[in-house]
Amino acid sequence: MKKLLFICLLSVLTLITSCRSSFVPVERNDFERSDSAFVSYLRSEGIPYTSNNNVAILNGAHAKFESMFNDIRNAKHHIHLEYFNFRNDSINSVLIGLLAQKAAEGVEVRAMFDAFGNMSNDSPLKKKDLEAIRAKGIEIVKFDPITFPWINHAASRDHRKIVVIDGEIGYIGGINVADYYLNGIEGVGEWRDMHSRVEGEAVNELQKIFLDMWYEETKERIDGEAYYPEHKEESGADIAVVDRWPGKTPSRIRDAYANAIYSAKDSIILINPYFVPMPKIRKAIENALDEGVKVTLVLSEKGDIPMIPDGVWRVAYQLMKKGAEVYMYTDGFNHSKVMCVDGLYCTIGSANLNSRSLIYDYETNIFVFGEEETKELYDYIDLDKQKSYKVTKEIYKKRCWWNRFCGWLVTLVTPFV
Repeated sequence: MKKLLFICLLSVLTLITSCRSSFVPVERNDFERSDSAFVSYLRSEGIPYTSNNNVAILNGAHAKFESMFNDIRNAKHHIHLEYFNFRNDSINSVLIGLLAQKAAEGVEVRAMFDAFGNMSNDSPLKKKDLEAIRAKGIEIVKFDPITFPWINHAASRDHRKIVVIDGEIGYIGGINVADYYLNGIEGVGEWRDMHSRVEGEAVNELQKIFLDMWYEETKERIDGEAYYPEHKEESGADIAVVDRWPGKTPSRIRDAYANAIYSAKDSIILINPYFVPMPKIRKAIENALDEGVKVTLVLSEKGDIPMIPDGVWRVAYQLMKKGAEVYMYTDGFNHSKVMCVDGLYCTIGSANLNSRSLIYDYETNIFVFGEEETKELYDYIDLDKQKSYKVTKEIYKKRCWWNRFCGWLVTLVTPFV
């Protein structure tokens, strides 16, 4: 009981600290493009900013796994994978089979998954599974195992989804290794998400994130030109790699998201799951609305966590009353974490906009500065909008009192969990 009270107190103190952080939004300059203002902010914060990257937006799990498996088959030196979980199912079996084949060819294969993420799914990798995987020549480790009574380790979990192949190709986004990304979930429907494939200087930054985490868990320092090759692309998009590491860069992603929203002058279109955003993010959205920015939110009427959709509905209605266009996705659960600003730049990654992601977890997003890539992502979001209906006052008022009460309760307690 004392341990539980301590964790609750720690959560409250963490929230208070985050709300008091010295956040200064970018200044709005009517003569400066939003991407220029945001880039100035990123550089001032020392956030890794790279040029000449080729970026492919992977619209859904089928596109992600088809592309990634092909790149794995062509790997020559190493394959690094960092996921919240590798669910013990058929797509994971295919992946492990490919990795085992590459390990047999002499390719170094390192994989890391979050211990809590593994425990929390209904098809976890068990000790015998890990032994079988290691017997195939694959190095695989749990990140931060939870050992009784140190349950405080449950707080900060590795929620990233990063893959690096030969230091040349990187994958980043919201898609874990799990069948339900391909086949959906009974009672919910399609599990919708997006990912990205990157070539160029940004891959070195993703590599550094993985190898720093690998060292954190294994104490094995890995470095050298083979892991950080010179990238010779002469054109392409600029990419900022924004990483949240608790204790090192605790406010980085929430500040970056908020500043991106503050920088907008024309439009913001955003998809994010479990949308009960932190006060800093919500304030930025409300400010954008006050400044006349067109804000479009594509949210999900369904979800995999009880009562959370009620909280999403409540926030959606409150932002709708302030001028946002809010659409409820009906073709399953939209788990994507993406945003486009002014048609000039966009973001994709692992971070939700709630307290769980932005106060506690390890997360990584890329911000892509390229109108072509942003247009491609915008078009995918627009397709999702077409599978949605627009929220109105009349629709919200039809929700029963119990759902509306649950929505109020969720928005009250989610900052602490």
